[in-house]
Amino acid sequence: MLTFDDVLAAAEVVGAHLPPTPLQAHPLLDQALGRPVLVKHENVQPTGAFKVRGGVHLAATLTAAERAHGLVTCSTGNHAQSVAYGARLAGVRATIVMPASAPAAKRDAVRALGAEVALVGASLGEAGEHARALAAETGASFVCPTDPRIVLGHATAYLELFGQAPELGTLFVPIGSGTGAAGACLVRDALAPGCRVVGVQSAAAPAGWHSWRTGRIEAAPARTRAAGLATTTGYPRTQEILRARLDDFVLVDDDAIDAAAGLLATCAHTLAEGAGAAALAAAVATPAAGTEGPVAVVCTGANASADEIARLAGSVAAA
Repeated sequence: MLTFDDVLAAAEVVGAHLPPTPLQAHPLLDQALGRPVLVKHENVQPTGAFKVRGGVHLAATLTAAERAHGLVTCSTGNHAQSVAYGARLAGVRATIVMPASAPAAKRDAVRALGAEVALVGASLGEAGEHARALAAETGASFVCPTDPRIVLGHATAYLELFGQAPELGTLFVPIGSGTGAAGACLVRDALAPGCRVVGVQSAAAPAGWHSWRTGRIEAAPARTRAAGLATTTGYPRTQEILRARLDDFVLVDDDAIDAAAGLLATCAHTLAEGAGAAALAAAVATPAAGTEGPVAVVCTGANASADEIARLAGSVAAA
């Protein structure tokens, strides 16, 4: 079981490479929501997303076999960049298997970090099957998106957040594989047990939501436009933590996510990809009367695709 002491140890590693990210109030955003809301700006990380924390922690904890034979993983984008960043930091080879639908900008970013990209399958599930087979064939180590070292690295974002705002009433966290929300729960239980942690997923990719509700690992199609939320199954390691600790789990539709991205752009000077705007979409949909104490959302990533930027430009122009 992962513990808060494990998070503290990971924070020492991550903090040596990455400075803390801001937790910022934006008056125009408060006005738009009709209540104060704080934004944790993980979009300013060097890869544009919070997941780089996992890559940095992974790099410092690689085994001798991993260093010798390299790494293989699967991702729609931000985990890919995280592992590529960590591999470059550690000086090891990395191959990232991405579904054909992965945004071109994220594929290019992975290659720029020095990793090899293989485009396989129409979904993350199909890419994952190929990545595991490739690792077995080549002797490389498969890095599961929910590897404990990754989860602990991601948890350091919430160690910072609760240190910055210890009196939070509700924290909204987007869920793809669930590593961020799992990390948030680990830290919340130790530092801010009165804060509610609410997971957020796209209604067009609800596998994690179904898994949490039924208590079983469920699969579901991923038809969402938000690549960072496009998982097709629940993940056992993170679901175990979420079932025990997550206070609520809500679905938002893709149009609401796009609208939240527009709010972040116009009211918080922030470019957010779909997954990065999902937490705010849930905050918008949650009545103020339903929460107590300050509210925070996590902008987990800024790696918007060309399509997302085009939709954002259209919505801002229409407004």
